[in-house]
Amino acid sequence: MISQREIMGMPITVEIIGDTLTQKDIENIFAYFDHVDKVFSTYKQGSEISKINRTEITPEQYSEEMKEVLELSEETKQQTNGFFNIQKLDGTLDPSGLVKGWAIYKAALELKNKGFQNFYVEAGGDVQAEGLNKDGQRWLVGIRNPFMADEIVKVIECSGNGIATSGTYERGQHIYNPFNPLQKITDIVSLTVIGPNVYEADRFATACFAMGKAGINFLEKQPNLEGYMIDTSGVATMTSGFLKHTKL
Repeated sequence: MISQREIMGMPITVEIIGDTLTQKDIENIFAYFDHVDKVFSTYKQGSEISKINRTEITPEQYSEEMKEVLELSEETKQQTNGFFNIQKLDGTLDPSGLVKGWAIYKAALELKNKGFQNFYVEAGGDVQAEGLNKDGQRWLVGIRNPFMADEIVKVIECSGNGIATSGTYERGQHIYNPFNPLQKITDIVSLTVIGPNVYEADRFATACFAMGKAGINFLEKQPNLEGYMIDTSGVATMTSGFLKHTKL
């Protein structure tokens, strides 16, 4: 069964293969994403992160989910030499560069805990896939050409891992270099990361895009991560192990 909803300002798609699947299983996944949106959306005045940014609640009052995400954000900041930084210029916090992948990963874990072995969860282009699709084959995820929306430049086989893409070709300049936040990132337009799960892929895709062209070199040095970068001239650069994940 495949279903799609608009949540968190993006399309979320869930496909689950299984004889025991019920509509409630699907609804529970969408309900979880709706909950995450209500907690972490910086656009919702009533969200927990908005209340934190207005200093209406103290750290002692933070939910366990919030504490976890803030801790993971700090960990990612350290691991990326400061290129992942949820603190904005005005001092407020915006963990969205990590929350999407984290939420997809959590949703996938819930499906696994319920015994489902073959499924696909995608939010805004970021994917966690397990097992096989309805045709008994590994799930396929395409990397779009940032200059031609209807063209796929690479097809990745995905099963038991995660894929995330950061870029400026759809949402404009929404990612910034925390060491030079006023300067736009103009040397690259798309960076896709393959990781052991979508959480790892998403957080490093955000941080490495903030590094510009240097991001692909950073990825090359990371264990269990592969990347595919497209610069503003349309030239692609990939890590040494990227092609082993692609469908020839």
